[in-house]
Amino acid sequence: ERLRKGSWTSPLPSPHLQCSAEPEGLDLDYEWLLDMVDVDNAASRFDRVVDMDAAHGVHIEGARHFLTEQLYSYPGSLPRALTLSERERVLRVLQPTATFEMLNRIPAELVEAKSQEGQKLRRKLLAGATIVFFTAGYAGKRFIYERAMQLGVKSVIIEHPDSWAKSLVDEGIIAKFIPIDMSQDADAVFQQSLDAIRALGQDPLTLDADACVTFCELSVPVVARLCEVLGLPGHRPEAVDKARDKHRTRAEMRQAGLPTPKNMLITAPEQLPEAEQTVGFPAVIKPISGAASLGVKKVSSSEELRHGYAEVVAELSKLVVTSGALAQDDGSGKGIRAEKAMDCTILLEQYLDGGEVDVDVVMSGGEWRYAAVTDNGPTLEPYFNETWAVCPSLLPSKQQKELKDLAVETLKCLGFTEGVFHVECKYTSHGPQLIEVNARMGGGQVHETNERVWGVDLVEETLFAAAGIPCRPFIATKDPPGGGVAYCDINAEVSGTLQNLDFLVSLQQQEGIVWAKPYVKAGTKVVGPQDGLPTWIAEIVVQRRSAKEALAYLHKIQAEIKPEIH
Repeated sequence: ERLRKGSWTSPLPSPHLQCSAEPEGLDLDYEWLLDMVDVDNAASRFDRVVDMDAAHGVHIEGARHFLTEQLYSYPGSLPRALTLSERERVLRVLQPTATFEMLNRIPAELVEAKSQEGQKLRRKLLAGATIVFFTAGYAGKRFIYERAMQLGVKSVIIEHPDSWAKSLVDEGIIAKFIPIDMSQDADAVFQQSLDAIRALGQDPLTLDADACVTFCELSVPVVARLCEVLGLPGHRPEAVDKARDKHRTRAEMRQAGLPTPKNMLITAPEQLPEAEQTVGFPAVIKPISGAASLGVKKVSSSEELRHGYAEVVAELSKLVVTSGALAQDDGSGKGIRAEKAMDCTILLEQYLDGGEVDVDVVMSGGEWRYAAVTDNGPTLEPYFNETWAVCPSLLPSKQQKELKDLAVETLKCLGFTEGVFHVECKYTSHGPQLIEVNARMGGGQVHETNERVWGVDLVEETLFAAAGIPCRPFIATKDPPGGGVAYCDINAEVSGTLQNLDFLVSLQQQEGIVWAKPYVKAGTKVVGPQDGLPTWIAEIVVQRRSAKEALAYLHKIQAEIKPEIH
């Protein structure tokens, strides 16, 4: 047991959770090793605090909202990354976390063992840790905090005061909710979050934070900087900045000798002719930072480029930022409209043919420890909405290896060494090519898919990495234990009003359906591809004995579903 830990424990029994089985107890040998650890239960890591004026960013004139600032003028007023000497100074002054104190007493070969016993030991090390989650994400991410509670984590969520996540305290799922006004600029949000995390050491419920983490794309840069100043494990801000900026990602890849498509940044309409000359057609317009294919469009001529550029800029200005993520405006009034913060930085990139894949990677100790390929079906062009996905991949093993190698080498060239990543690639007629790197666990169905197919819990691995615990995901067999999983998003095929969701009711009763959930309510006005970015209506996940069976079953369902839109 860790000796310096907060007093909070969840009043809820673990079995009520719909997630992986509760970890079994450790062997006596492992218990003895952990019981050896002797730490000071009273002292806070932050009895001595390092404040560096040089770490602060430049204040941006005018009122700026934190999330829109991260989306459109990234990194905005966030602090710059610390230099190597500044990082060393922080680590010299601060005490090690309670987790590191235990790790230092345990032989590396035990805690790094890629076995069921090794995974039990890593879970034991995580139990009792205080972990800060910066921004909670949308309500669909609730399973993350349930899983953390089941693992014995004392979760602290920093979010806007009206977040859905504040109710998790009363429900006994998290230890503490810290409200911070996210309508402030990034510098203010950063500083208030920093102060709040330091103050946890004086709260007997939590005591000092062992880790700070996020599962939200727009919050990744903030967490990297918080971890750096707090002396906690985390991504280097420079690596995050390179990954968030698609143009910088390409430049780093080119320098490392990795395949890179032709591309050019466009900051104003006057640059369109030069971009056309540099990149050629067909090409893809995309914002340099973003998520979920929003603001991405294929163009095949000068005229399409001019119209497409204007359309994408207008489209982005109508999006909203909510719970740390970029989303379509559903008309509910929730979220922050981005139009006033919009700049016109767009990347024009050579169009890549071939099928798209996701590579979910776990890095630890500078090397990959898990990499699973999921095939994506053809996207709905010109907007690149996803149609379906299946795991494990049905591609030849040689192509899967090439895709994994590209994903891992890209992460290394950007400077990443630890953590869970969602890397999007394509296998083109000229070999593997990168689409983008997300320095976090993938959203949507990614967690469920990896856990069902391979038995790997990416939430658990994310928390290990955040606390500085080595990641060695344990897979019992070479073949996928869970067979195959396929999923799809149902897109609106025409514009109009969604009349009902009756098509989901019968699906939910069928064998092999993991879930069939709506994204929108009946009566919602939806957009078809002929009028703009198609509206996502629902998501469906199925599981069968193999990937081929799962995909065939999903295609059958897709062919039968016809949402009623008038």
